[in-house]
Amino acid sequence: MIQVGIIGGAGYTAGELIRLLIFHDKADINFVYSTSNAGNKISKVHQDLEGRLDLKFTDTINPNVDVLFLCLGHGNSVKFLKANTFSENTKIIDLGNDFRLEKDKVFENKTFVYGLPELQKDVIKTADYIANPGCFATAIQLALLPLANKGLLKTDVHVNAVTGATGAGTSLSETTHFTWRDNNFSYYKPFTHQHLGEINQSVKQLQNDCSSEILFMPNRGNFSRGIFATVYTDFDGSLEEAKKLYKSFYKDAKFTFVSDEDLHLKQVVNTNNCLIHLHKHNNKLLITSIIDNLLKGASGQAIQNMNLLFGFDETEGLQLKANYF
Repeated sequence: MIQVGIIGGAGYTAGELIRLLIFHDKADINFVYSTSNAGNKISKVHQDLEGRLDLKFTDTINPNVDVLFLCLGHGNSVKFLKANTFSENTKIIDLGNDFRLEKDKVFENKTFVYGLPELQKDVIKTADYIANPGCFATAIQLALLPLANKGLLKTDVHVNAVTGATGAGTSLSETTHFTWRDNNFSYYKPFTHQHLGEINQSVKQLQNDCSSEILFMPNRGNFSRGIFATVYTDFDGSLEEAKKLYKSFYKDAKFTFVSDEDLHLKQVVNTNNCLIHLHKHNNKLLITSIIDNLLKGASGQAIQNMNLLFGFDETEGLQLKANYF
């Protein structure tokens, strides 16, 4: 049984990690670190855990845990690791964006591996430090990688993706208040979203000569969780050829599936799945990719990476059922 530490325990992604780890047969939660909640019961913040977990938040760490999850705001993982030392045997999975890009992957004596299992599962298995992908980045990469793998991204890629309110984290802002978000819709960071860096990096990993621009329009939806991404670009082949290409690329993927049916978000909310649907219109291929932003887009994928790091079955603790109704 491996021992797990969680840093930044009061946020949405930490809450999801705790829920998953409670039912993981090969992992025990050793501590959940939160300076703002130290001494409080975890169930006081994550209230659905009442009766499930007796642990309290702590402001001290155990440096000898087997695996450490960093659930900190972007830019804060580096600060935390500079201030705190862990055993050389402690594996680290960062859910922030501090180590996702090639230029940032080396920190002191640690080299972080980009943790998208569908892209580089074998590399993840032998790693010690994982940079967990971003939520938008996960959905969009899974839509594009089969094309990049065959060198077929030859023209600009248009992406429109909508995320739920939990994508913004627990801190309140003007656009996260209920009165603003309810019955509302808006875009933000048009063409400049921070996840574009890791998306382009992965595309070029498979198609080094890709010069296509990814034109990404992120949107805020008036629902709590999930990402619905529609992606289109030129494709000379038939729809059946596209389906064959995608199904072949994901034939060994444990959580990414190509569906022949139109998709809707409830199919993936509260699961670690990514569902993909393809549609051909003239010379355009439309790829729809849907995930739960807190699970496959964050904590579920982090557990998936933990399973790979420790040689567990990749699906351990992730046999989740969508809340379809």
